[in-house]
Amino acid sequence: MKALDYEGLYDACYMQVYSFLLTMSRDRSLAEELTAQTFYKAMTAQSGYRGEGSELTWLCAIAKNLYADEQRRRARQSELAPEDAPAAVQAGAMEDAALDRDMAFRIHLVLHDMPEPYKEVFQLRVFGELSFRQIGEIFGRTETWARVTYHRARLQIQERMDGNDG
Repeated sequence: MKALDYEGLYDACYMQVYSFLLTMSRDRSLAEELTAQTFYKAMTAQSGYRGEGSELTWLCAIAKNLYADEQRRRARQSELAPEDAPAAVQAGAMEDAALDRDMAFRIHLVLHDMPEPYKEVFQLRVFGELSFRQIGEIFGRTETWARVTYHRARLQIQERMDGNDG
């Protein structure tokens, strides 16, 4: 087991782990919280990194497990009958749903003005739930091309949305 430079690992992988979690959760604050938990767990894990794959793969595995734990926790909480839940919780859920719809609409507005192939690759990946290999085949390109194009599209969307927030 090799020793890791956690500060360097954090600097190198933070955005990728955050983006991974944001893609899964579609919730910025949850993605930020789980990213912090991922790095904390990586630093405090007794088993640690065994060097069997890339450090990013290891971090994403931790992140995926934390996200699954969070989903299970939320599912247990939602098992309360809505009439049994406090009014503040019900109002919070309605507010979250409205924010999610607003965010989805804003993403669609940005997508509408994006150039090809970024627009189509993003839509095939997110809405069509196709693999990068399948997207590459559709365009007659490689899986790597599809990955790079998707990530560039995601960055463009994020930049445009951040620019519209101010």
